[in-house]
Amino acid sequence: MSLVAVFFVGAWVLLIAPNARAHDALPTAAQPHGWSYPLSCCSGYDCREVAYHAVAERPEGYVIKGTGEVITYTDSRIKNSPDGLFHWCSAAGAKDGHTICLFVPPHGY
Repeated sequence: MSLVAVFFVGAWVLLIAPNARAHDALPTAAQPHGWSYPLSCCSGYDCREVAYHAVAERPEGYVIKGTGEVITYTDSRIKNSPDGLFHWCSAAGAKDGHTICLFVPPHGY
């Protein structure tokens, strides 16, 4: 009997638990259906598109202008942007949060 109870409790948890998936970037001309931020970067609210002028390219790396944080060009948090725009994932989605991932457009975009 306890095996049946465990089965039903497990099934119930799976039905009511939210899906563990990243949220999507908004559609753009380059990606008309949008694209999904990877789970390693996003907990459903950490990532968003940022204006081109919010990130500066400097010799030492990418500078997040709102925080002053420098992300070196070899940092594993740098990701290629599928839509050619900057997207920034910060802790808890905060404007002053630590960078989790930074999606950057290719230089020829």
